[in-house]
Amino acid sequence: MKGRMVLFAASILSYDFSPTNITSSAAGETGLASVYSHESGSGTASGQKLNGGALTAAHRTLPFGSKVKVTNKTNGRTAVVTINDRGPFRRGRVIDVTPAAARVLGFSGLAQVTLETDR
Repeated sequence: MKGRMVLFAASILSYDFSPTNITSSAAGETGLASVYSHESGSGTASGQKLNGGALTAAHRTLPFGSKVKVTNKTNGRTAVVTINDRGPFRRGRVIDVTPAAARVLGFSGLAQVTLETDR
């Protein structure tokens, strides 16, 4: 058992956990976008305060600081948002956007969207 633990620890220590090693799954991703329900000033996973007036969003896997073009499939409106949080945590949803981003995209609540990244 001790030998297996040493091997396991060595394999973890040799892995590169840098943000460049995170695989982007957002290229061409489609699904539901939702609007943050948090109040402005709440913390985000990146350590920034949530600013409902900023064009920011939460995504499960994209590195913080990534720029994502979000297109509302219903009306064709687009917004470029910066990822600064993790989520959404509801099945079928691909991104949570701030109220400001939702206004630019022309929706409140939920919308079918497509995500594009330059990665």
